[in-house]
Amino acid sequence: MAQAPTRSPIPARIPTVVPTRIVSSPQVREAQPGLLLEPGATLPTTLPATLPSTLHIGSGKNWKAKYLNLDIEPRWRPDVLFDLNQPLPDSGEVVVASERFGEITFREGMFAEAIAQDVLEHIQDLPTAMTTLLHWMQVGGVLKVAVPYELSLGAWCDPTHVRAFNEQSFNYYTCWSWYLGWRTHHFGLQKQEYIATEYGLELSEKGATIEDLLRTPRAIEQMYVELVKQPLSEEGLRITDSYFAPRP
Repeated sequence: MAQAPTRSPIPARIPTVVPTRIVSSPQVREAQPGLLLEPGATLPTTLPATLPSTLHIGSGKNWKAKYLNLDIEPRWRPDVLFDLNQPLPDSGEVVVASERFGEITFREGMFAEAIAQDVLEHIQDLPTAMTTLLHWMQVGGVLKVAVPYELSLGAWCDPTHVRAFNEQSFNYYTCWSWYLGWRTHHFGLQKQEYIATEYGLELSEKGATIEDLLRTPRAIEQMYVELVKQPLSEEGLRITDSYFAPRP
């Protein structure tokens, strides 16, 4: 009789993807101090010497002086008022006014890092927004994302959420980017972690695997993902070119 396959304990690796683990919120705050930001910032009295290389997307009430803060809501007084649902013009450049920095020209490759905490679930046209962010990132730049997991309470308690996320939600921005018309660059998945609830941690201590927790409602609260801008590989370019090739 064939032996039943065994499932890996936590932490585990998902084959051909990236190291994946279950963590609690305090661990994430310690490991990623630039992501889970604490509120309470105030506008500084002096301007930074240079434009920050980190874009803080959807800064809201969590405005940070060390970042360039972007939001769609003027009531939060972001550095840059911008709607990521709108596509970039053909030139790829957008000129915006900023209270702290004056006139800023957003162009290709200007940010080494971007932070999107509890933001992507609010954006109606996410492919357009991700296309813009890919354009603005430097090659090798990292987009750090925190989003609600689809089976969490937080996924749908906010009436302004338009989507939730699971372990395959970023496939089209990484391995299937040609679907979005990305011809030269895409994102590589550098890290993907799941932030467990107290319930999820209890299940983990009792032997539940990552696979168990991902399929258990209220066990996972949030996902943390790091996406790195990188050129398409030769194989990726071949697939992309064949997709856009004219019909015979």
